[in-house]
Amino acid sequence: MLLLALESSCDETAAAVVRDGQQVLSNLIASQVDLHAVYGGVVPELASRRHLEVINPLVDEALSVAGVEQPDLEGVVVTRGPGLVGALLVGVSFAKAYAYALNIPLLGVHHIEGHIQAIQLERKVEYPFLAVAVSGGHTHLFRVDGIGQYRLLGRTVDDAAGEAFDKVAKMLGLGYPGGPVIDKLAAQGDDGGIVFPRPMLKKKNLDFSFSGMKTAVLNHLQRLESDPNEKEIRQVSCAFQTAVIDVLTQKAMRACESEGLNRIVVAGGVACNSGLRKKFAALALSSGIEAFFPSPLLCADNAAMLAVAGDFYLSKGLSSGLDLNAVSNWPLDQVTCHQ
Repeated sequence: MLLLALESSCDETAAAVVRDGQQVLSNLIASQVDLHAVYGGVVPELASRRHLEVINPLVDEALSVAGVEQPDLEGVVVTRGPGLVGALLVGVSFAKAYAYALNIPLLGVHHIEGHIQAIQLERKVEYPFLAVAVSGGHTHLFRVDGIGQYRLLGRTVDDAAGEAFDKVAKMLGLGYPGGPVIDKLAAQGDDGGIVFPRPMLKKKNLDFSFSGMKTAVLNHLQRLESDPNEKEIRQVSCAFQTAVIDVLTQKAMRACESEGLNRIVVAGGVACNSGLRKKFAALALSSGIEAFFPSPLLCADNAAMLAVAGDFYLSKGLSSGLDLNAVSNWPLDQVTCHQ
């Protein structure tokens, strides 16, 4: 099945053409980083307007790069949620109009499901596995027994890990987005003996909390006699990133043990973090557990990732109606693919 996939859940407009849920013919992303950087974070109203401006030409370009024409398409898949509802509505509305005009099936896909299944575009990972979905808006642990078979094991009770990276970067004057900058600085130096808390690490459940880490960083900076110098910024970045990575990896390993799983898939924007990748690789090597990371493009918010589950559902005759609506909150274990 030849699918057009569309993603607009936050500040990236993305369009892709994928064949049979496996072969990526094009996967284009129109970034809004420069637009939002001056504000230190995503401004929903501006994000929605930019989606409106770029989605049509981006889709045309995706078809051109893929070497296909509109009549060749056999279905349209689009992120239905979760995300910023205004941004989602742009993609959903465009997808409904496109599917209606071409008289082809339409399917709304869960954003996190797309991230979790993105690895299957590059290599086949056998089920079941533990999914660590970690990004600017999400930090979840799922047991994955197949496409559409997800059981929530743990989640953040406050901020997502990626959000914490961005807010700490803002405190340090590093700009937006902050995750890649902190990762780079953390790799350049040491923590200088700074130890930030690892919230909820000793609790038996698999939930996360990152707001306390942000507060700890703020308190540390306020205790300094002046604005942090370059060395102190590197040390704080290293100490903060180490704390986040410790919590994510230890909780994930605990989940694998409790569920009897020997495969981990780390997905979402924070999966690009080099420190996180190194730590998971080391733990996997020492424990005999396989750890998988999609390539950086497939970790980011992209459209091709939606086609894995989209092709699976559509091939079974499941689709969405033209009354499909965007949803800002949508638990993954409540996914239905015909709404």
